[in-house]
Amino acid sequence: MKYAEVVLPLPLANTYTYGIPEVMMHVIRTYCRVVVPFGKKHYYTGVVTKIHDECPGQSYGVKEIFVLLDESPVIQSSQLSFWQWISSYYLCSLGEVCRAALPAGLKIESETVITANPEYEADRPLKSNEQKILDTLSLSSGLSVSELEKNTGLRNLFPVISALLSIGAVEVSETLKRGFNPKMETYVRLADNIRTEADLQKALTLIKRAKQQEKLFFDYLELSGIAAFLRKEISDAGSDSDVNVENNEYSDKDDLLNEVKAKAVSKKMLLACSGINTPVLNGLIQRGVLVAEEKNVSRLETSDVNTQDAVVLSEVQQKAWREIKNSFETKDITLLHGATSSGKTEIYIHLIHEVLSGGLQALYLLPEIAISTQITARLRKIFGEKLLVYNSGISDNEKVEIWNCLLRSDESRVVLGIRSSVFLPFSRLGLVIVDEEQEASYKQQDPAPRYHARNAAMMLAFQHGAKTLLGSATPSLESYLWAKNGKYGFVTLDCRYGGSLLPKVELVNTRELWRKKRMKNTLFSPLLKESIDEALSNNEQVILFQNRRGFAPFTICRNCGEIPHCINCDVSLTYHKQMHRLVCHYCGYSISFPSRCPSCGSAELKMQGFGTEKIEEEVASLFPWAKTARLDIDAARTRSAYRRILSDFEEGKTQILIGTQMVSKGLDFANVSVVGILSADGMMNIPDFRAYERAFQLMFQVSGRAGRRKKQGLVVIQTSQSDNPLLRMVQQFDYEGMARTQLKERYDFHYPPYTRLIWIVLRSRNEECLDKIAEAYFGKLKIRLGGSVSGPVYPPVTRVQTLFVRRIMLKMDVSLSVPDTRRVLEEVRTEMLQVPLFKQILLHYDVDPQ
Repeated sequence: MKYAEVVLPLPLANTYTYGIPEVMMHVIRTYCRVVVPFGKKHYYTGVVTKIHDECPGQSYGVKEIFVLLDESPVIQSSQLSFWQWISSYYLCSLGEVCRAALPAGLKIESETVITANPEYEADRPLKSNEQKILDTLSLSSGLSVSELEKNTGLRNLFPVISALLSIGAVEVSETLKRGFNPKMETYVRLADNIRTEADLQKALTLIKRAKQQEKLFFDYLELSGIAAFLRKEISDAGSDSDVNVENNEYSDKDDLLNEVKAKAVSKKMLLACSGINTPVLNGLIQRGVLVAEEKNVSRLETSDVNTQDAVVLSEVQQKAWREIKNSFETKDITLLHGATSSGKTEIYIHLIHEVLSGGLQALYLLPEIAISTQITARLRKIFGEKLLVYNSGISDNEKVEIWNCLLRSDESRVVLGIRSSVFLPFSRLGLVIVDEEQEASYKQQDPAPRYHARNAAMMLAFQHGAKTLLGSATPSLESYLWAKNGKYGFVTLDCRYGGSLLPKVELVNTRELWRKKRMKNTLFSPLLKESIDEALSNNEQVILFQNRRGFAPFTICRNCGEIPHCINCDVSLTYHKQMHRLVCHYCGYSISFPSRCPSCGSAELKMQGFGTEKIEEEVASLFPWAKTARLDIDAARTRSAYRRILSDFEEGKTQILIGTQMVSKGLDFANVSVVGILSADGMMNIPDFRAYERAFQLMFQVSGRAGRRKKQGLVVIQTSQSDNPLLRMVQQFDYEGMARTQLKERYDFHYPPYTRLIWIVLRSRNEECLDKIAEAYFGKLKIRLGGSVSGPVYPPVTRVQTLFVRRIMLKMDVSLSVPDTRRVLEEVRTEMLQVPLFKQILLHYDVDPQ
């Protein structure tokens, strides 16, 4: 008997061995998908990594593969090597990487389905939630837990379902969830019995009296290419030809239609072009003139796009382009440090064009979907159908089609995607571009693997022998240091495209204005109000930035000082005026805004701080004639909403755009003359060693949205710390000064990029147990690793989603190997498994935390 090693999309350290049934013996191959049983009832889709004949031993019964899903591999050997590197470096299991890498449409797994027991007779009164679930189940043949939650509007159903199970009111079973669904579309073509012009003449005679059917048939002839062919025959035969399409007269050439490669026509397109309804088409099908058939069609962008040549690079851009090319001759990775609006994207386009012309593939990474809309339109005009867009805005089925397209097609393609794009099956990767490489959103947080897409992309390029280009106006200090030290190539692009000037930056001391009562009951300084008013009067646009959504960060009772907190997390609830609710931004818990203090009953509730909703309200009061839009996760929850907000602003339908960091990067608006940063203080006062770096990058980037054409823009930064050196650096766009001071601090205190950080994160619902285990874990690590370990510490938010959190920090020299450290960590974890309390702990590692 032969066996297969299968990696499952579960947090499991190893592959699992399954027997190969006789019927699959000659068709199964490595890197194909299989459905296998796991546990008593569950089934999962796994990937075969090895086929062998080594019996795993007789200590347990070997289960057999349930279903073979593929005739050919769905991943490549290079992908498995990449998965193994991710697993090794980021201290997670191969199964977790598999779960993140494969699109959901390629993963078939069992799902728990609840059905009502028709023989159940109530022997006790049911609670309202129990009765609601039973009533809902009685209307269906069975529902999954998620479907039941959706249909009932209830949450946390497991205790209720458990109670119903205990009394026999419901039954639970397992069923396989459906995976990828090919897109089917109805097409129509000529019936098989119409092969000659004589046959066509008979068909026309048959429908001559049915005028709508006749019109629809002629429309089909046009769309299928038959009519064009017949007209060409008339033209070639000369004026003596007796072929007359308009009058339904044809020659006696019996083989004429056999020469026509008439294509099937989409039913949807045919009806749309003719303006005739489906019953008329059904009549043609019933008469045997046309035949309908279902076809598997692609969901990918296939519409004809009139592509155009890339914009000619300016002299400065050409110089940077040549320097990048020269750098690639000796370096695998190059950093392009270019000013905002310097035209970095056009350089990317020229590099991609060259790679595609050589028959290779390119990957263009963006940090988040929010900035992909404008870039997608620009790339589509240049590369047309060669562009594939891969992000969370497309469906699971579209992701599978892109996966299969790259896996099985030899065409050169450029993929524009977010961090998960690094897992796609590239075969001839020639170039990886990581735009806005400094962005923290390239780092995956939860669940594992907690990888950094920038670093993973560099390893991906290395494994394929490709080149990597990192681009940013404000590079991460890690990339900047490696570029300065010669590890990476380094190219600068200092000038803005078209000679436009960097905006003028004004610092406004809000503390002084409040003292003089010049900002009483308002969020806007006199300078910012005047600047906005002037911009609007000149038909120019304004961006207002506040990196906090909602109306107010917290509400406080003036009488007793009570602040409403989340019941699941250690954070205050944010007031959202649009919903009139207090909301937790960590777990989503929300309550109606109380009319009185829950503790003392006082009606003296005061909202403190401000978010984008409050700014929007005040803008409507100060500038009622201006059309305003808000761009944050609340206002742009869908891709269409995000596109609408951006397109309205780009087209000038909106004059003022208020937003969080979603407006700070990657967007190009020609008419923005004023940018207002309403509060710089919050960004600089975060308890994190990267706080100043991040604050500088964010303010620098949002400032770069102003004055991107000929007129110099204005940026107004409101702060109570106007003498802060960091703000002076922002005012002067002095990235080098910021990098120099921050790198010195990092060096002095042994922080990245001079060391490597690993957070060991422990979570539990039992805080006392968590503290004991964290101390014990720290003690064992301290014995082995000495002074490189510190903690355990309380994170800024000590409880998230009902789990208390503690962290142990490990500082490693960058020369040390992460896999070597992993062995030590696994040894300690194995020892801790002997402690009974450790079973109550959830533990994970976060390598290079952001």
